[in-house]
Amino acid sequence: MKLNHNYYVYIVQCSDNSYYTGVTNDLENRIEQHNAGINIKSYTFKRRPVALKYYTHFVDINQAIAWEKVLKGWSRKKKEALFIEDWNEIKRLAKGNQVKPQPQRSSTSSD
Repeated sequence: MKLNHNYYVYIVQCSDNSYYTGVTNDLENRIEQHNAGINIKSYTFKRRPVALKYYTHFVDINQAIAWEKVLKGWSRKKKEALFIEDWNEIKRLAKGNQVKPQPQRSSTSSD
């Protein structure tokens, strides 16, 4: 019998207005840890307090880690669109991040 587990991917806004993205199996406790400053080497230690802006639930840790990696690659504007669930803006911003192919220039040489 497979047991279900709880994992959360979350984004907090730090006191300096930066965002921190993480994954945890205990969301409430993790936010408390960020705000308590448990780890002096942590990104959020000097940026407290933090405020939870987004989270989503997973039962598979591998899916949670994969989503965390995706979110870490997103721009600030795209994350802010996620906070308000503006899927049209997320799509628009995703299109803007695509690398556009450069036109090929034909090279002619005259000997």
